[in-house]
Amino acid sequence: MLLTLTTTARPATDLGYLLHKNPGRVQSFELSFGKAHVFYPEASDDRCTMALLLDVDPVGLVRGRSGPSGEGALEQYVNDRPYVASSFLTVAISRLFGTALSGRSKERPELVERALPFEVRLPVLPCRGGEPFLRRLFEPLGYQVEATPIELDPAMPAWGTSRYLSVTLRAEHKLADLLSHVYLLVPVLDDDKHYWVGDEEVEKLVRHGEGWLAVHPEKEQIAHRYLAHQKKLARSALEQLVAEEAPHAEEEAITHGAEEAALEKKLSLNDVRLDRVAEVLAASGATRVLDLGCGEGKLLRQLLKHKAFVEIVGLDVSHRALETAAERLRLERMSEAQKKRLKLLHGSLMYRDARLAGYDAAAVVEVIEHLDPPRLAAFERVVFESARPGTVVLTTPNVEYNVRFENPPAGRLRHRDHRFEWTRAEFEAWATGLAGRFGYSLQLEPIGPFDDAVGAPTQMAVFTR
Repeated sequence: MLLTLTTTARPATDLGYLLHKNPGRVQSFELSFGKAHVFYPEASDDRCTMALLLDVDPVGLVRGRSGPSGEGALEQYVNDRPYVASSFLTVAISRLFGTALSGRSKERPELVERALPFEVRLPVLPCRGGEPFLRRLFEPLGYQVEATPIELDPAMPAWGTSRYLSVTLRAEHKLADLLSHVYLLVPVLDDDKHYWVGDEEVEKLVRHGEGWLAVHPEKEQIAHRYLAHQKKLARSALEQLVAEEAPHAEEEAITHGAEEAALEKKLSLNDVRLDRVAEVLAASGATRVLDLGCGEGKLLRQLLKHKAFVEIVGLDVSHRALETAAERLRLERMSEAQKKRLKLLHGSLMYRDARLAGYDAAAVVEVIEHLDPPRLAAFERVVFESARPGTVVLTTPNVEYNVRFENPPAGRLRHRDHRFEWTRAEFEAWATGLAGRFGYSLQLEPIGPFDDAVGAPTQMAVFTR
């Protein structure tokens, strides 16, 4: 079994300090299931690659154990474990690179906290769920994923492909984070472990998933597979993860947009923006529409004015925001006919949600800039692949325009909760790539007063299937 890890961050040979393995030496280690060899096929200032080669001894694994006779016993000796990435790999990572996995480096402590460009190659990776599941695991974490199916037998192409993939992952991450991702997700893809799974595995899952697993769109599947489908253990892990994430997510939702609204008030930009989004949705011919990230219901109020919309759904991650929306829209006082048109749902744009499928159009107004960049891939798949409305109207700030505000924010961004704000070129590149990947046409439009030098304060993309 082989894993390679490459970086091009100069000087690239600092990888040896981060991994605590000298690039100038071949090192071998005895493990309970065989031997591990660490070496560097290339090591220069421009590019450095570490290779971890596992020599798993399937006979040694079962020697001396009592077991069933017949085919069951033969399977203990004849299997894929010596060749594929599996829980044997994660044990090797923990034993050989434990210091790096914990985020420590005595010689290069400043590098530990830096996101560096990495490429991980796993030539034979078992994947129950195929390439789509592989992508659902790694793309929300900011990885570019390349996967090539491996044929069952190259001499017999009619047999088709196996459950094994040759995989390359590319991303900029702290090394400790990258190792944690591989450590947890490889056995999840394999959906198997070679050792007993108990309470200690729950602690490992929560510890190595700190900072990312609680917000991962596949966290339930990850927990169940990592913990060998033991419901009690998975429930324990998920309860700890939810406890870690929920307060933070709720507070973010409550403060969503407050400072930005104050900054834009003189331009009446929010009113202009919502009016234009409602116009575009109406012009699309939609009758069933979604407001994703509806907040306190300002766009929902606009949509209710259009009689062509027979079903209007607002979704938000915050219970309190939805309660405020219901109060401001006077939901309890609405006529029965109006109540039938409007529905408020609690949910997250990080998770696939069957309730969102089948709608004609969706609005995503000033939402994406509140997402951490690694979460964008999850958002993209939830909206454009899973929900897949016919039209998506999406707005976000134009960071170039910020210099035109009378009282600009302390930083470059309009709101302290914004994770990013894009230039017009950056937004166009993202939207164009998104449209191409998911089969939508694209139209871009500025919203608000236009400045020849910096454009308009809001940029809108209209995706149409």
